[in-house]
Amino acid sequence: MQQKPTLALVTLAIAALALPLLADAAPPLHEHARFALGGDGGWDYLTVDAAARRMYVARANRVMVIDADAGTLLGEVPGLDGAHGVVPVAAQASGYATSGKTGELVAFRLQDRVVTGRVHVGENPDALLWEPLSQRLLVFNGKSQDVAVVDPVALAVEQTLTLGGKPEFAVSDGAGRVYVNIEDTSELVVLAVTPGKPLTVLARHPLAPCQEPTGLALGPHGKRLLVGCSNRTAVVVDAHSGKVLQHFTTGAGVDAAAWDLTRGRAYVSAREGILTVLQDRHGALAALADVKTVLGSRTLAVDAKSGAVYLPAAEFTTSQPPARPQVLPGSFLVLVLAP
Repeated sequence: MQQKPTLALVTLAIAALALPLLADAAPPLHEHARFALGGDGGWDYLTVDAAARRMYVARANRVMVIDADAGTLLGEVPGLDGAHGVVPVAAQASGYATSGKTGELVAFRLQDRVVTGRVHVGENPDALLWEPLSQRLLVFNGKSQDVAVVDPVALAVEQTLTLGGKPEFAVSDGAGRVYVNIEDTSELVVLAVTPGKPLTVLARHPLAPCQEPTGLALGPHGKRLLVGCSNRTAVVVDAHSGKVLQHFTTGAGVDAAAWDLTRGRAYVSAREGILTVLQDRHGALAALADVKTVLGSRTLAVDAKSGAVYLPAAEFTTSQPPARPQVLPGSFLVLVLAP
């Protein structure tokens, strides 16, 4: 005769089934530190050099260089006006930053942060990318709606390519393709890179339901792209076909996306103070959590070594609509979340 399961056995079975759910419910990130850095002016992109343990933050009229572990300010790169993108290139022993209001790319020595040169690249240069296959810098100009290809040694523009819309962030797969979001047409443009030959437009892909794409990150093996959008949405795109595979809800005011390839996670940061965390599971992303961050933390960078997520932000005044909150002087900080 078959025995009926006892209450104890039923309880154990339910507990076993609940274990995966409990594991997923654990916070995916915790606050590790807040780097109180102060200083006046807004901020935009930041870059973490995992090998050198340096963080570079674009701050209005300068670039802040920060110890990525201690959170101390090591120095600043002066002479910018409307700083947006910043990229360190160890092979050149140089860093580069865009100066939006002057239309320039500014070069500086990594060792001592001394400015070594500048070149006019277009109108309102914003995002900046080091393209490893061609060993060139790609500068994406928002107002002139084009990309400038810059020789880093001569610090000279070799080519300017029209993009047919306002470019936002861009990424390279290192194997001949560069992807760039076009904000005002809600498209993803694919550029073909061939060393020694001009840059060309390979394809254009619509990103619906994404509107006004901003942040962009490349996933494992260069097969998928994560796009952050202005309509509280993030989409996953097949890098080769351009097909939108998935979409997720995010916070308001998205401006950046990042992929932690080591840990199989992806992140989308929003100005309202929400970090959307996605987990790679069997080749697809799944929503893991919305982590509360700090008001204004719209951009981010991931430390490839530790998996820490860095989010620049500040403290704001409290105000009632339609008035907008204002940054409290000297309150700039970088929030560090650790897995």
